[in-house]
Amino acid sequence: MFKGVFLSVLASVTFGVLYFYTKLLGDFDSEQTFGWRIISTLPFLTLFMLYSGDFAHVKTIYQRILKNPMLILMLIVTSALTCVQLWLFLWGPMNGRGLQVSLGYFLLPLVLVLAGSLIYKEKLSKFQLIAVIFAVIGVGHELWRLGSIAWETMLVAIGYALYFLIRKKINTDNLGGFWWDIVICMPVAIYLTHTGLAPYTKFADQPSLVLVIMGLGVLSAIGLGSYILASRFLPMILFGLLSYLEPVLLALASLALGESIKSEEWLTYIPIWCAVAILALEGAVHLIQQRNRQRNLNRNIEKLEQRLDEK
Repeated sequence: MFKGVFLSVLASVTFGVLYFYTKLLGDFDSEQTFGWRIISTLPFLTLFMLYSGDFAHVKTIYQRILKNPMLILMLIVTSALTCVQLWLFLWGPMNGRGLQVSLGYFLLPLVLVLAGSLIYKEKLSKFQLIAVIFAVIGVGHELWRLGSIAWETMLVAIGYALYFLIRKKINTDNLGGFWWDIVICMPVAIYLTHTGLAPYTKFADQPSLVLVIMGLGVLSAIGLGSYILASRFLPMILFGLLSYLEPVLLALASLALGESIKSEEWLTYIPIWCAVAILALEGAVHLIQQRNRQRNLNRNIEKLEQRLDEK
């Protein structure tokens, strides 16, 4: 349990650090930064997977591709979806839109709840229903204020939900599937590193950029790898609760980088934050109930063993 909690917190903190880390890549634009992130992530991600034993999933998916070549088309779709998210994650704080991106991460759990209800016919609990109502109030206020929701927010909330649903459908929802997403995106990443005016002269002018790029890959591999591994070691409820730490840290990082919430935006953010708090409360209640059931079960087993010993 402790190992899972540590990995989950490590992943969230790493993603928060990446928001600040983008400032070290000021000589690159968001497209070049994205390209270098993909290129630098792959070797460190591969090493991480070899260490954790997850590289077996890469081989399994490769064997599935040989048997069903059409699978590669779906992998191209998931690769495009994840690469757009990785680009947006870097683009947001570099362009003063980190809060809009973090709001998308706050909305993502609610979108997944609705997707489970509509697609998989899962019933909403009372807590979830109240959370959805609060989220609708926040989104409704933004629609009333601007006539639309920030495209960055929608791209995270809808795009990531679609990504998770497709991966689950084609059974690539593991670190091996993400590895294939990165590999498929590699030609685009290499192309983007060549864009801009004299892109490689930046390394000659500032040799330390090589180390900065390597650090970007290390942080990305640690964050993504820890997040996937944490899902193995933790109960789903606790894993879901800890996942809310990431958007909180992203929002705090955005504020620390100089962004601010305008007075007219509070009625958008507060209801959505309340919705997330309600989901977290539900998870905490379930966790306590689960622990109490386990304690009662252990007590009953002990009583039964005592009776057997007495006989």
